[in-house]
Amino acid sequence: MLFFKKKEIPLDEFFPKGFVDMHSHLLPGIDDGAKDLDTSIALIQKMSSYGIKNFITTPHVLGDMYPNTPEIIKSKLNEVREALQKRNITDITIDAAAEYMLDEQFSAILEKDKLLTLKDNYILVEMSYFNAPINLYEILFEIQLKGYKPVIAHPERYNFYHNDFKHYYKLKTAGCLFQLNLLSLTEHYGKPVQKTTEKLLKENLYDFVGTDAHHEKHLDIVRKVSTKKNKNLLEAIMQKNINSFG
Repeated sequence: MLFFKKKEIPLDEFFPKGFVDMHSHLLPGIDDGAKDLDTSIALIQKMSSYGIKNFITTPHVLGDMYPNTPEIIKSKLNEVREALQKRNITDITIDAAAEYMLDEQFSAILEKDKLLTLKDNYILVEMSYFNAPINLYEILFEIQLKGYKPVIAHPERYNFYHNDFKHYYKLKTAGCLFQLNLLSLTEHYGKPVQKTTEKLLKENLYDFVGTDAHHEKHLDIVRKVSTKKNKNLLEAIMQKNINSFG
């Protein structure tokens, strides 16, 4: 047991200086993430204690469930920035984009060109956990035709791809970038997700990494990820976060 303990490293050593967490749900009351402003600040402070000081938080844009617009998201972002300032928390940078569900409503948003990007032309997109959209590759083509680069959130969590790995290569060939959820390195989402994560890492298919933090429980599980082995596995990917979003 002591042998394994030695492999653990402090979280502020695990995350490189300048690391940008580009997937989280920290804005208050607009999706299934932080419920109120105090929770937002508490989550940010806890992540700051881990060594994460830079955020691009990404509330869901999901049909009628979370019909968030750039105006709503920017307004909430300003609330959080002001609250940080009032509390004299000055070592945090926080911006906001969105996590877009690839559904019919998304096509309408894309048509109007009213997207919030992670930075430059990167947009974070997700699919239903039950199945991919029938017209997935048409949507991906339209995204790129508009000049955006699609970043697929947590590809390891789409169970319908687990038994046919060719789908992952097809997505990459279609111009998609992949974002790993840190918690997928644990059994939090189940063993099949963890195994798929390991395979995607082995095949060097990930481009970015994010916490996808929604609440304090997620941040407690992040602690389990902080090992030398995982640091070595993720070092190059975390550097890509810094290079692309820093």
